[in-house]
Amino acid sequence: MKSTGIVRPLDSLGRVVLPIELRRVLGLKPKDPVEIYVDSDYILLKKYQPSCIFCESMDDITVFNGKNVCSACAEKLSGTV
Repeated sequence: MKSTGIVRPLDSLGRVVLPIELRRVLGLKPKDPVEIYVDSDYILLKKYQPSCIFCESMDDITVFNGKNVCSACAEKLSGTV
């Protein structure tokens, strides 16, 4: 993991502002979703990319009953009942 040397305080609601430089590098725009991961004493932020709940593919995703499904898995599922 690479340190940026940037330190930001939490506000009274527990929020932290990501510096514009980091948002530009990661291509984050206002209202973009971000995933939050915890690994021992680390908090990791990752730009959210929807993926298929079955194969984790990020290509050609559609939402079915609130779940992300790729076209390949949807095609496989349509053949079974």
